[in-house]
Amino acid sequence: MLEEQRKLVRIIAELTMFFLEIGADHISSNVEKVGRKGKLSFRADYKPGCEDKLEELQKCLSEQRNDGIEDIYWELAGSGNHGQTTQLLLVGMMIDRAEVSIKDGFVELTLHKELRE
Repeated sequence: MLEEQRKLVRIIAELTMFFLEIGADHISSNVEKVGRKGKLSFRADYKPGCEDKLEELQKCLSEQRNDGIEDIYWELAGSGNHGQTTQLLLVGMMIDRAEVSIKDGFVELTLHKELRE
């Protein structure tokens, strides 16, 4: 289970860097773990003109979870050049489901991840 917790930390790091790169001044995140389910929530503002990056984020997070990719490459999340499509795609393949809401200059993001033992 320790490896699953590390994966959550990597996802948080990657998304925090993404929000900083799109000009966020206010980022809040929350982690909930109930049994074998993890839920990561973010709320962040962004600079006007970054809507295309937010669309890319939505697209990447809608990728289907890929346990094979996750098992091999999860350690790369949160490292390298943050905010790149490849990093966001990796996050998308590590989660089961994402909910993204963009309105009034804020992004609200909730990620759901089944945690393996």
